[in-house]
Amino acid sequence: MSANPAAANNTGAEVFLLRLYVAGQTPKSLIAFANLKKICEEHLAGRYQLEVVDLLEKPQLAQGDQILAIPTLVRKLPEPVRKIIGDLSDTERVLIGLDLRPQK
Repeated sequence: MSANPAAANNTGAEVFLLRLYVAGQTPKSLIAFANLKKICEEHLAGRYQLEVVDLLEKPQLAQGDQILAIPTLVRKLPEPVRKIIGDLSDTERVLIGLDLRPQK
């Protein structure tokens, strides 16, 4: 068994561990979540774990990932850690940020 069980799924494919930081159920937070869910289902189906962190409920978690703005998406795995700030409506920017598309 590997040291990091979240690093691969049962097919051996690389799993993306994503954490979306929001502050309550604001319109921008809800849009970011919906956009992220759509992107994940289209490009990472079966290869991602998504955690939503509401900083109104757990403000102490912002420090660990150095969250300065919300909503912010953090790709924890695969390393290196990557961050994308905003409502994630620019699909191409999100795919590049997650390393799913090469930069042009």
